[in-house]
Amino acid sequence: MKNSIVIVGSLIVAFAFNFFLVPYGILSSGMSGIAILLGLLTPFDIGLLNLILNLPLILLGYMKLGKEITINTITCVVSLSIFLYALPVVTVADNILLSTIFGGVISGFGIGLILKYSGTSGGLDIIAIMISRTSNVSIGFLLTCMNGIIVLISGAVFDWNIALYTMLSIYLTGKMIDTIHTSHIKLTMQIVTSKGDDIRKELLESIYRGITVMDGYGGYTEDKKQILMMVVTRYETIQIKEVVRKHDQKAFINIYETVEVDGEFAKN
Repeated sequence: MKNSIVIVGSLIVAFAFNFFLVPYGILSSGMSGIAILLGLLTPFDIGLLNLILNLPLILLGYMKLGKEITINTITCVVSLSIFLYALPVVTVADNILLSTIFGGVISGFGIGLILKYSGTSGGLDIIAIMISRTSNVSIGFLLTCMNGIIVLISGAVFDWNIALYTMLSIYLTGKMIDTIHTSHIKLTMQIVTSKGDDIRKELLESIYRGITVMDGYGGYTEDKKQILMMVVTRYETIQIKEVVRKHDQKAFINIYETVEVDGEFAKN
């Protein structure tokens, strides 16, 4: 299911690139933007360049973000590279401003969809997720800041009009990512269960978070319970609930938004 959505997201991003951004030499964010830049300056295909540039960061993602995100990232990078190669470069709008706006929004929607379902489009997304997981800064904002170098390169290589359009595209992409992907929002999960040890062990193996365990008992049944408390990001709640239900169908899960986190948030 997740892989299918990641592939759909990759198709949306490739469509935004080849139909709106590439025809006018407007760059996108991350390694994809660098691939577009090199593709415009060299005879090499943008899809192939995107694949080659992302390989080192995919390895970093495997070491820091885990197996599931890495598999989905590989799926995204490969499918995006194929779609960039297969889709023709077509000018949909005659107006460069309209192409910039729609290209930025559509690519941001695709990337946000990929991130929402535990994937990344590779490149700077991986670095942004690593920083966002240990801070209260959104991924969209981080990507916008890190992509300033692409704007400067665009201005130096082409002209500053294109650089400013690129900046607008990247900004709109970041805003759309934050609209779709809300993992920077911190949530506190309290899990009341009789299978605390089993759930705790699996969560520590699969989730990049620490867990506080407390003893309790049912007020009516007086049965002994364990209370597991975690501060997580929004996208992690789906995976956590799957783990909990795997071991205890009757577990009680309370989820509420966390205003601020002060202290060690990420598990090493």
